[in-house]
Amino acid sequence: MQHLITTDDFSIEQINNILQDAARFKNNGNPPALLRDKLLFTLFFENSTRTRSSFEVAAKKLGAAVVHLDPSKSSTSKGETIEDTFANLGAMAPDGAIIRHASNEIPQTLADMNMAPIINAGAGNYAHPTQGLLDLFTLKEHFGSLEGKRIAIIGDIANSRVASSAISLLPRFGIEVSLVAPAPFMPVETKLAKYDNIEDVIDNVDVIMSLRAQLERHKTPIFEDYETYASHFCITSQILNSRDIIIMHPGPVMRNIDISDEVLNDARCKVLTQVNNGVFVRMAVLKMLLLDS
Repeated sequence: MQHLITTDDFSIEQINNILQDAARFKNNGNPPALLRDKLLFTLFFENSTRTRSSFEVAAKKLGAAVVHLDPSKSSTSKGETIEDTFANLGAMAPDGAIIRHASNEIPQTLADMNMAPIINAGAGNYAHPTQGLLDLFTLKEHFGSLEGKRIAIIGDIANSRVASSAISLLPRFGIEVSLVAPAPFMPVETKLAKYDNIEDVIDNVDVIMSLRAQLERHKTPIFEDYETYASHFCITSQILNSRDIIIMHPGPVMRNIDISDEVLNDARCKVLTQVNNGVFVRMAVLKMLLLDS
C-alpha cells in the first residue's frame, strides 16, 4: 500500500509519470471515469479552500465518490482520538483518505495503520506534497527543461509546508533554490543560499515563489504590522520591472502584502495557473495511488 506523505515517497520515474498524466488530463478534455468504483474520505482538520476543492473536483472528474468528514461535527470533538476516528472510517473500506492536519506527524501516523492509502493535503510546517507537485508541473509546463533554473522562495519560510515541499522536491529536477526572508522567517537547518533582501537575488532568478506572511505564528513581533513587512518583501511591479521572471504563490494571497494588485494582474503571474494545474496533478496522484500502485 503506497501513501503520499512527502514527495520523497515517489521516485523520479513516478513523479514524471504523474506530470505526464496531468498533462494528458489537461490537454485531452473530459477524462474517462477511471475511479468510478472508488470511495475517498476527506478529513480537513484545518481550513482549506483551494486544496480541498481541488481534490474533490479531481476525484469527481475521475468518477470517484467523495465523503467529507467535518472534524468539528465528528467524534474527535467529543474526545475520540484521531487514530480511533480513522480506524472507524477504515472499517468502512474506503479506497483512500485525504488528510490535512496542524500536526506534522498525523498523516504518517494514519499511514502506518495501513487501512487505506493516505494523501497528505498539508501537515503543520512539514509538507504539502501535492502543492509541490503542482508547482513542479507549472514550472515544467512554462519552461520545458528545468535543469539550471533558479527560484527564490520569499516570505515566512520556516512556517511554510509549501516551502518545505519545494525545498525537498525542486532540486531533484535540477532547480536551484534560494531563500529570501528576515532571519526569524528562515529555517534553521538548511544549506541553501539565504538573503534578507529581494534586490540581492532579483537579477539571478527565473522564478519567485511568494509565501503568505504569517505574522500571527510568531510569538515575538518581527514587524509592527503587515504594511511594514510589505515594504520589504511585497513583490511589486517596481521590483519586477521588465525582468523575465514568473511569479508563483500557493494562496491565499494577501494582496499588496505578499504580491501587489498590479503584479497579480501581470501575465508573468502564475497564481491562477497553479490553481488550475492543481486539479490535473491531483487527478494524476489519485490515479497513481488508487490504480497504478
